[in-house]
Amino acid sequence: MAKATSWSKPVTKALRADGVKVSDLNTSATPGFKGDKKAGEALLAERAGVLSDLQEKLYANGRSGDTRSVLLVLQGMDTAGKGGIVRHVIGSVDPQGVDHAAFGVPTPEEKKHHYLWRIRRKLPRGGQIGVFDRSHYEDVLVVRVHDLVPPDVWEKRYDEINRFERKLVDDGTVVVKVAMFVSLDEQKKRLQQRLDRADKYWKFNPNDIDERAFWPQYQEAYQAVLDRTNTDHAPWYVLPCDSKWYSRLAITELLIDALQGLKLDWPEANFDVDEQKKRLVRA
Repeated sequence: MAKATSWSKPVTKALRADGVKVSDLNTSATPGFKGDKKAGEALLAERAGVLSDLQEKLYANGRSGDTRSVLLVLQGMDTAGKGGIVRHVIGSVDPQGVDHAAFGVPTPEEKKHHYLWRIRRKLPRGGQIGVFDRSHYEDVLVVRVHDLVPPDVWEKRYDEINRFERKLVDDGTVVVKVAMFVSLDEQKKRLQQRLDRADKYWKFNPNDIDERAFWPQYQEAYQAVLDRTNTDHAPWYVLPCDSKWYSRLAITELLIDALQGLKLDWPEANFDVDEQKKRLVRA
């Protein structure tokens, strides 16, 4: 069976956004991983069990009053594989310990509030892994690309987001931010697959084709996000996603690293174990 030594360097170092230029990104690369697809899938099966065990400890501690949590932010263009991460990575853990939220176009109610209002309402509870399919970064990406608010409005949001995430971390949430990138060719291939399969029609949005024309503007907007909000307390990881097996393995490793950093142990019993064993014998 493949072992963790298939990584030539820790995934947190291989994917850290420091100095990354979005326009130069090789989306078919597998940074830090030495093996091929077969080795990657074998390692993913192995590491999924490690992730599941760690998540169970987090959940158990949350049930015992621990307020710490992990927030996975998945930000990427359509077809980058966000849904696949939820199914194949988050799907390997106990769903009771997951708080999942997908952020699309704001509803009329959400538009009445500050852009972070809907985000705060979906933050993970203590003991949970929170997953954001898109996030507060829509308000410095889509909003910027499509001129939905004036530049002087979205320009202030970078610093505001940094302060927001700083408070999250200070309150006990480990923030794992992943910027997911596919090439335009790979995106076109995946959109075609959705159109070729009746069971995938529900995933297709005609607007996805329109958005392809804005890729240069999105590159610029994503670069600004990485430059302005890649902080030590909430770093960005830049993930090439043309190879689905690699992106799923990499995010599994990022979550394992985040959970191991919490140094979790099983919560102690709040009852007399020996006494309860005797009661059970008599029952």
